[in-house]
Amino acid sequence: MKSVLVVDDSRAQRRILSSYLSRWGYSVVEAGSGVEALELCRTHEIDLVVSDWMMPGMDGLEFCQEFRDLDRENYGYFILLTSKNEKGEVAHGLDIGADDFLTKPVAGDELLARIRAGERILRMERELTEKNRLVTSTLQEISTLYESLDRDLVEARKLQQSLVRERFHDFGAATVSLLLRPCGHVGGDLVGTFPINEDQIGVFSIDVSGHGIASALMTARLAAYLSGTAPEQNLAVTATADGQVVPKSPSDVAAQLNRLMLDEMETDLYFTMLLAHFNLKTGEMVMTQCGHPHPVCQRASGDIEFFGDGGLPVGLIPNATYEDVHFQLSAGDRVFLLSDGVTECPDGDDGMLGDEGLRAIISKNRHQRGEAFFETLIWDLNAFTQDQDFPDDISAILLEYPRRLTLI
Repeated sequence: MKSVLVVDDSRAQRRILSSYLSRWGYSVVEAGSGVEALELCRTHEIDLVVSDWMMPGMDGLEFCQEFRDLDRENYGYFILLTSKNEKGEVAHGLDIGADDFLTKPVAGDELLARIRAGERILRMERELTEKNRLVTSTLQEISTLYESLDRDLVEARKLQQSLVRERFHDFGAATVSLLLRPCGHVGGDLVGTFPINEDQIGVFSIDVSGHGIASALMTARLAAYLSGTAPEQNLAVTATADGQVVPKSPSDVAAQLNRLMLDEMETDLYFTMLLAHFNLKTGEMVMTQCGHPHPVCQRASGDIEFFGDGGLPVGLIPNATYEDVHFQLSAGDRVFLLSDGVTECPDGDDGMLGDEGLRAIISKNRHQRGEAFFETLIWDLNAFTQDQDFPDDISAILLEYPRRLTLI
């Protein structure tokens, strides 16, 4: 039941208005002056006010202004009773805070209509207030959940980065440097290397579709398949009858991973990959390219060559076949394996780095080695994007053979 405060210095006028309102089912409170009405408003929850304008002491307009200044939880609808009909006076009353006006003497049907209109506004205000309360409460819950998720993602980032714990590996005749920089908390890129035997090492660069948690979980699973710490679980190597560990054909490994993705993993994810094994003594590299950007070889002379024929992604097409590519490194040569986050790095003007931009960066930084080269690469990419955030994960492998020789 809505409560209505009737304010009038005329007792008879209050009685008439109260009689109407009580008959219509409202809870009525009366006050004979603006000061008395203001005190009632401080102690009672008043929904609607019907107040005379002309009263001794505090008039209706002053009371309305004080009423609006009260610290109230909900809005109160204010109707002024007046014999004034000048437009300027009415406009001033609206500006002070009145919601409606009734001309004296008040007709019962008109009073009821104005009260019902006020009720509709109050109902909408209450509904809006409740919805705002729910929105605020929901936003607080979302904020709490986001903070919790953010903490979890920070930890997930640490775990994912731990998959590439060592960013530099010295194998004697060659060195391998690794770069992994997700565009978010976690990403879908993975790079790594693993020893095979005294003469050979393996390297891989993987880019799982997407950038979020699902992609990061997939990289963790793929890391287990190409683990250097558990060679018995590494799909890229096998043991001969005499117990020697030797590399498998990279193309066969890609085909096996493709079957695992399609037959055993219930996921819509797929990934591109470069998988290779490298002979430290002979300088021969055998590689399969599965939809990944072309590997780049920078010869000791500074000349740059792109290898590979593209190939199909892994986990996308049943019975996909892959090919092995053989190429030879000589003293002073080095090979770059990069994700498309590098070659497709945008310039902020609808363009991207591409193979030629990559060629220019590698040529410019031909004397930079290992991790120093990657620091310069990130610097150059930032300059290329005009310091915008990278939209994709950035990952790369740099294999240098041998590191102690100086390029001319």
